[in-house]
Amino acid sequence: MRIGIDTPVVTRVPGAHSSWEESAGIAELAQIAVTADRLGFHHLTCSEHVAVPASVAEVRGATYWDPLATLGYLAARTERIRLATKVLVLGYHHPLEIAKRYGTLDMVSDGRLILGLGVGSLQEEFELLDVPFADRGARGDAALIAVRAAMSQRVPHHEGRYHRFSDMVVEPHAVQDTVPLWIGGRSARSLRRAVELADGWIPFGLTFDQIGALLDRRQPPAGFEVVLSAGSLDPLGNPAGTRAKLGAATRAGATVVGAALTATSADHYCDQLAALAEIRDENDSAPS
Repeated sequence: MRIGIDTPVVTRVPGAHSSWEESAGIAELAQIAVTADRLGFHHLTCSEHVAVPASVAEVRGATYWDPLATLGYLAARTERIRLATKVLVLGYHHPLEIAKRYGTLDMVSDGRLILGLGVGSLQEEFELLDVPFADRGARGDAALIAVRAAMSQRVPHHEGRYHRFSDMVVEPHAVQDTVPLWIGGRSARSLRRAVELADGWIPFGLTFDQIGALLDRRQPPAGFEVVLSAGSLDPLGNPAGTRAKLGAATRAGATVVGAALTATSADHYCDQLAALAEIRDENDSAPS
């Protein structure tokens, strides 16, 4: 069972973060990342919002660490764990910006990047950045194709409706031959986008039954990643409940499970990681 960590501290959504995170900083984040790396967890995450309207922050939260700076720092503190954006908004970036900036991250992390991408939904943020909102789906599809064409190429070439580039050197660029692209979303269209143009799907805001129904209608190809959240876990305080949530995510079709951990401090969070690793390893060693 591969379990990725929905990184604490870097995003604070009302009702979904612990009070200790409000005063935590880079030292606590590094402690957690190093522990997760040592214990063999699959990935860490970081989300993207440039600026959130004050009225929206009451629901979505106001704290969003920049993913490039954050994951670049964590790359230097870790050795094996993968570094996943969850998610970059495609419309906020030219594809070659993503190829250069995140390709550099892939290089300095020795090929540990996972690009989680989405089309976005916060209209005020699009307007702030002077980016078209109404056709963001079509633009997102086009940008995905362009990102795929550029991500691991020194001299990429692409001719599309919204983006065209050739005879331009992007150096450094990603060292992975194919950087995994995971698509965030909560609709059939997001799953279609993921199956046709990417390597994985990160649904949110859906029940496992709803996810299962969508997957039944569009069977993903072999090797496609379905990254499902197991919700908030308390492996020390409720190991049986943790096992049940992990099992439910797996039965719903998860190939990678995302986990958030309840904790009262960074030290407690690291203890929870150790307990979760034991449960994961027990599951992996159990007879099938």
